[in-house]
Amino acid sequence: MPHARSKSNLPTKLCPVCQRPFSWRKKWEDCWDEVKYCSERCRRRRNQACQD
Repeated sequence: MPHARSKSNLPTKLCPVCQRPFSWRKKWEDCWDEVKYCSERCRRRRNQACQD
């Protein structure tokens, strides 16, 4: 059985919309490389961020 990661050792990324860091989540385990946005709200607002 694999060991659980401690929360302080989780990888992080910076959201291009809100510029806030966000951490790895279990639901992103198989697609972490494709995750760009911290939330659905930021994903929906991605075009507005490019226009500002």
